[in-house]
Amino acid sequence: MLEEREASVQLLKTLAPLDGLKRDNLAALAKKVVVRSLPAGRTLFKDGDTDKRTVWLVGGMVEVKEGERTIAMIRGGTPEARTPLYPQLPRQVTARAVDEISYLSIDSELLDVMITWDQTGTYEVAELQAQLENAGGDDWMTTLLSTKAFHRIPPANIQAIFMRLQRVPYRAGDVVIKQGDEGDFFYVIVSGKCIVTRETPLNKEGIKLAELGVGDTFGEEALIAEAKRNATVTMLSDGVLMRLNKQDFRELMNEPLLQWVSYDRAREIIARGGRWLDVRLPSEHQNLSIEGSLNIPLYFIRLKLSTLDRKVPYVVYCDTGRRSSAAAYILVERGFDAYVLTGGLTHSGIALRRTA
Repeated sequence: MLEEREASVQLLKTLAPLDGLKRDNLAALAKKVVVRSLPAGRTLFKDGDTDKRTVWLVGGMVEVKEGERTIAMIRGGTPEARTPLYPQLPRQVTARAVDEISYLSIDSELLDVMITWDQTGTYEVAELQAQLENAGGDDWMTTLLSTKAFHRIPPANIQAIFMRLQRVPYRAGDVVIKQGDEGDFFYVIVSGKCIVTRETPLNKEGIKLAELGVGDTFGEEALIAEAKRNATVTMLSDGVLMRLNKQDFRELMNEPLLQWVSYDRAREIIARGGRWLDVRLPSEHQNLSIEGSLNIPLYFIRLKLSTLDRKVPYVVYCDTGRRSSAAAYILVERGFDAYVLTGGLTHSGIALRRTA
């Protein structure tokens, strides 16, 4: 059985790009990840794997093979181990434990959403935490960001959604939404618990369907389908909910108009005088990047607009397309000709420049 231990903020700060996260967000992430161990001789991942996990070697040594050829021996704690191990999908190499190793593995979608939020939400986080009056601000935001439903929200809209959420306190026993009513709000639980019940012809008191806690969301079905509420949600305890009205929800769940391009189409744009723009963190860019690309992290885009040439088309990229679409939206809003690399570096099969 593989041993696990909690990851510490100190450990996460030694790894790129986690070292670029703000301390509060890093502390929240540390609560959700663990360090695992793997015996000597076991495979960490193999050529062709498509699991969306980002892996760092913390201790011990791994052998990295491309086919039958050993291309690297990497030991935890060295500069080579600061960055994720060969993150491109599908994996192009096999990594095997030479001796017993310890490693960190984070869901790549969660990591990408966390980094995007960290870089776009500088001012909003402070404002929200002030609103919440220390009502578990870190936990609910991190939990919400880790939900699959939230991953479907267009990255360019993340800031606006958090800015438009309204804080509403409730008492135990308060009915938040009632079965049969028109849908009006989408809700996120910040603190406290709720119970979901549905009334049936044979049970007017309502059948218990679920119990919801911090970070859980509800109410979106009626807004999406333009239907009446199909269940009642009641507070089990005192708590605080954040809510987004129907109009904002429908507007902000829609993808902004962006120009997405394949790698081949992007190369055509570059050949005609365009420029690659990498909006990842400097540590990510230094480790792996497209030759000749300009690196401006997403959180610097607004500050660095004056350094960009409005006559030049930019193909914006990150690992997945999430951060790059947020950056491209900012550029397009300000009159730049910007494109987003579909799938980002992780999925496009691009030959990359590796400096580590």
